[in-house]
Amino acid sequence: AGTVEFLVEGTGDDATLAFLEMNTRLQVEHPVTEAVTGRDLVHAQLEVASGAALPWSQDQISVRGHAIECRVYAEHPADHFLPDSGMLLRYQEPVGPGIRVDTGVVTGSLVSSHYDALLAKVITHADTRATALARAGAALARFVVLGVRTNIELIGRVLRHPRVVDGRVDTAFLESELD
Repeated sequence: AGTVEFLVEGTGDDATLAFLEMNTRLQVEHPVTEAVTGRDLVHAQLEVASGAALPWSQDQISVRGHAIECRVYAEHPADHFLPDSGMLLRYQEPVGPGIRVDTGVVTGSLVSSHYDALLAKVITHADTRATALARAGAALARFVVLGVRTNIELIGRVLRHPRVVDGRVDTAFLESELD
């Protein structure tokens, strides 16, 4: 079991797929797949690793709704995205329907400069892309992190950007729109 990455251009029967890579591990974006399929990929991976058969076949999987993943980092976007470090004086995650937060920190955690600056992944799921985006923006607005600088405000601005709202983004989006 692993992760296969593609780029997709177009929709439906007119879509063009371009293979990128195959990894024999879960990607950090696996909660998005879990949200839209209702399948616990981590549990399935552990079961398969212990010798069990994959618990479903492709024809048993369907996709429902849209999911957005936002990665909250201890970093300073205005200073070339330099990582930040320090003690989390307050850490309060957003909660609510369609909101999932994956993290390994709590209030009082030390964010070290010796490790990845990722604090949390905020995953939102909804029936429509517009609602998933709005839910992500609302969740980030309620996310409280004190003690280190974060990219929360930047992510919120990105989620509201017309190109993101319209689904017209590419890998050069931040470079072209960062101002």
